[in-house]
Amino acid sequence: MSATVEQLEKLERKVTVSLPWKDINAEIDKRLKQAQRRVRIDGFRPGKAPLKMVASMYGASIQNDAMNDLAQDAFFKLAEEQKLRVASLLRVEPVEGQNDAENFHAAFVFETFPEVKIADLSALEIEKHVAEVGDAEVDQTVDILRKQRTRYNRVERAAQNGDRVIIDFEGKIDGEAFAGGTSKNYPFVLGQGQMLPEFEAGVAGLKEGESKDVEVNFPEDYHGKDVAGKTAVFTISVSNVAEAVLPEVDSEFAKSLGIADGDVAKMREEVKKNVGREVKRRVDAKNTEAVMNALRAAHSFDLPAALVRDEANRLAEEMKQNFIQQGMDAKDLNLPAEMFNERASERVALGLILPVLIEENGLQATDEQIKALVAEFAESYEDPKEVEEWYFADRQRLQGPSNLATEANVVAFVLDKAKTVEKKLSFDEVMGSAA
Repeated sequence: MSATVEQLEKLERKVTVSLPWKDINAEIDKRLKQAQRRVRIDGFRPGKAPLKMVASMYGASIQNDAMNDLAQDAFFKLAEEQKLRVASLLRVEPVEGQNDAENFHAAFVFETFPEVKIADLSALEIEKHVAEVGDAEVDQTVDILRKQRTRYNRVERAAQNGDRVIIDFEGKIDGEAFAGGTSKNYPFVLGQGQMLPEFEAGVAGLKEGESKDVEVNFPEDYHGKDVAGKTAVFTISVSNVAEAVLPEVDSEFAKSLGIADGDVAKMREEVKKNVGREVKRRVDAKNTEAVMNALRAAHSFDLPAALVRDEANRLAEEMKQNFIQQGMDAKDLNLPAEMFNERASERVALGLILPVLIEENGLQATDEQIKALVAEFAESYEDPKEVEEWYFADRQRLQGPSNLATEANVVAFVLDKAKTVEKKLSFDEVMGSAA
């Protein structure tokens, strides 16, 4: 076999392979004889049909398959020998001059992976996020946990912000009732913005058993298009007013959070540990995003178009499946892959940068790092040892922790090399960020 390599645009290359016809014909004869033993032809016992008859019926297909297989084998052998780093095989093109009596010619057009040279990491400028979890953050979290366990006790006074009210209401526009404007025994908490401000203001100050007509102006951008921009009059009747009662931070409260002996100090330590773990996860995620953004911005090279296209298609399918899981009828939804090209390009670029960075700097996760990360995962479960054993029972299950540990090594390495500006985040900023 002989072959030539031709450079086309950007990462595209063309390889023309030449195969001796004698080798191809030998392979065709071999496959014809295999087919002869396998095919069933009327009038002949299995394996007894004449070879010429088999050739007349199946010869064209067998010849085409043999030529394609031999040519592709030759292409991939050449790619390995010449270290062509094939990213994707795009197409096979016809070759002029196929009247060669000695050889068959096939041209393969493919994309190579780009050469990636890691940029000077010391020139990168990255904002590094930090956050602390102390007594104030524990207090704030405990307050949230108390509010999640709020009880409501009936009162005879007028309703005020923070109270839960149960009401009947009927709304009319120009004297006519409208869809969605009427309800019975409707509960909501005043002051939390569950209803329009004018509606809530009308309920505030009413006692159980009292009624009132309240004029409400629907905003122009209201989600209900039929009433957007219109004015309605609601007749509201209050059937129950209840004030919020938060549990005391005592042994019973501690027991409700899983502290068997009700020790409040232990509860606070457990809260601090859990919150600290979550804060660390979110801060790490922000720093990882900052590092990846910096790496992408610092490198510029051509991307294999086929890889970007495949990743865009994968992202489109992923979004479609997310819609389906959320209960949407999206099975026939066709999202244009072009919508995801920018994100796909970013992912492909990182997928080319990171392996080089990891290999050149020995940033692969160690067994100790993987074990520590699995232990961290398991810590939040009731039986951590059981979770750890589940991970280590199958090496494939460790791929996720291994990837995360390697990613953490990359982030730490880049932050150590780059110029970093530390940004301290408040507890609200961290917990309000995307998980």
